[in-house]
Amino acid sequence: MSGSAGDKQRRKTIFHIESAKKSGDTRDEMVGIITPPGFCAGWPKAWAAFNMAKEVYAES
Repeated sequence: MSGSAGDKQRRKTIFHIESAKKSGDTRDEMVGIITPPGFCAGWPKAWAAFNMAKEVYAES
């Protein structure tokens, strides 16, 4: 078994962020996408997603 559950979740999240970027979502739109679930899932998870989005959008 390779990787941990956290690694798998990170890869899945990055895949979805990359897909949104390829579909034309801007950085500002991604912030709007990530913010509402932060209220339910918790801000630590939202900040992790913000950091992943920052990595993906820095690749441009």
